[in-house]
Amino acid sequence: MAVKIRLKRFGKMRAPHYRIVVMDSRTKRDGRAIEEIGLYNPMEEPSFIKVESDRAQYWLSVGAQPTEQVAAILKITGDWQKFKGIDGQEGTLKVKQPKEAFVAPTKGSVILPEAVTPKKAAADEAPASEESTEATEAE
Repeated sequence: MAVKIRLKRFGKMRAPHYRIVVMDSRTKRDGRAIEEIGLYNPMEEPSFIKVESDRAQYWLSVGAQPTEQVAAILKITGDWQKFKGIDGQEGTLKVKQPKEAFVAPTKGSVILPEAVTPKKAAADEAPASEESTEATEAE
């Protein structure tokens, strides 16, 4: 039985989300997997990659062959270099920076416009319209 480490697609149309799985090479792309060893979301910036390193090392050691896409992911995480025993075992994985914590502004630091109520707005407009009619009558 030939075992492959490959991607199993999830998500909506035009919004793919993948699981990195170990499968028999004859099964369908989204078929039953032997084991799930990671996640991959290419739509985030930078791409979200999470691989269980110890399980990936185990499956590579017993002869599972990664597909081209999974091999590239394993090189990014450094698992492929660790398996082959070459330099670069720390990988080149980029991690999204955490968002800054929201800090509510203090009461005096923000200038807010005065709240205009409908009654106040109507009262302000009425004298202005009377003044303009009186000005036109005077001319």
